[in-house]
Amino acid sequence: MGDNILTDCYLERQKRTKWFTDARFGMFIHWGLYSIPARGEWVRSKERMSIEDYEPFFKEFNPVNYNPREWARAARNAGMKYAVLTAKHHDGFCLFDSKLTDYKATNTPAGKDLVREYVDAFHAEGLKVGLYYSLLDWHHEDYPAYSDSHHPMRGNENFKNKKHDFSRYIEYLHGQVKELLSNYGKIDIIWFDFSYDDNRGEKWEASKLVKMVRSLQSDIIIDNRLGGNLRSRNPEIYAGDFECPEQIIPPEGVLNEDGLPLPWEACITLNNNWGYCSKDKDFKSPKQIIRAIVECVSKGGNMLLNVGPNSKGEIPEESLKVLSEVGKWMKQNSKSVYGCGKSQYAKPEWGRYTQNGKKLYAHIYDRGIGPINFKGLNGKVAKARLLSDGSEVKLLKPWNTGNYPDDLFIELGSQKLPDENDTVIELDLDL
Repeated sequence: MGDNILTDCYLERQKRTKWFTDARFGMFIHWGLYSIPARGEWVRSKERMSIEDYEPFFKEFNPVNYNPREWARAARNAGMKYAVLTAKHHDGFCLFDSKLTDYKATNTPAGKDLVREYVDAFHAEGLKVGLYYSLLDWHHEDYPAYSDSHHPMRGNENFKNKKHDFSRYIEYLHGQVKELLSNYGKIDIIWFDFSYDDNRGEKWEASKLVKMVRSLQSDIIIDNRLGGNLRSRNPEIYAGDFECPEQIIPPEGVLNEDGLPLPWEACITLNNNWGYCSKDKDFKSPKQIIRAIVECVSKGGNMLLNVGPNSKGEIPEESLKVLSEVGKWMKQNSKSVYGCGKSQYAKPEWGRYTQNGKKLYAHIYDRGIGPINFKGLNGKVAKARLLSDGSEVKLLKPWNTGNYPDDLFIELGSQKLPDENDTVIELDLDL
């Protein structure tokens, strides 16, 4: 690897995202008016609902059980290190007290700035704080409707000749981002969503936007959805700091065109919707989530796991149960997640590796039959311990392994794994 490909831009990004790539696990929170119809966050677009159709939800939005401190505790107890809340989603409704619109939580029966309470609560629990801001806006009169591919009024003849001053919308967008990054103290992540069709890059006046963002919050990190090419050796100023693959974990992680690793996080839902959907009970199991976290880390990435609170402001009980079980595993095994990344060794057939310096973590999913093979590690491990309780795991060269002189073996002493979700062995490498 030549130093010439370690550009100043790359090195600055690595420094800026150090906390992020150490944290590895965060909470995404999709919440807004769409929690009342309870058919997902895209309900306006999918059902072609007009502003008038959607207005009753604005008039009745009153999350009487909203307690962001409880959300923050649930995140912390699950082992999460940061969170990202939808300050404004595509429907244009603002959870914050923006001076640039009346379409905000303070004008609903809720009657308060919900973003401020979120920021204060998550800071109080020691978590990093992020804000999501949609580049789309289906409520703003200057956001194109008829010809847009996502707008609820797309193809609606009543909007065919409606005039839009998109420059006024861009001024609004920039103004709201300025509010979010000026009025709530330190913000660690700004999560823009999303560029599409011709709406990308400088259509958002993205260079100007990012310069403003960094002038207000110099250490903030930005996702890649303004539309730039983060994988380029010399990415645009608005290309962001990390990629955010959605509902998929990249097969080989994320690299730039020079083969250098880039920060990334897979954003994943607990069921099949981002916003609250009352009929969607297809929740992923704790085992699926634990193994997905490990898969992300083993490929050099993070997981941003979504919850969709209901209209009362409550995280669904099914979500809380999964988070609680994940938290129990994290409490015992988080050393194999925080600060870890891709291992120098190939993926083993029985599970995955994560690594932090000389600490190699074996995540064993499949017990198999006989001693467990650690390919190519004979003579390279000083000791092994079960991470959950620190108990010794003996390093063996059993009588029947003579044909595999380069391999190390361990024996757990049982046909059943100690943890069926993921049994983690901590190996001290002797390199």
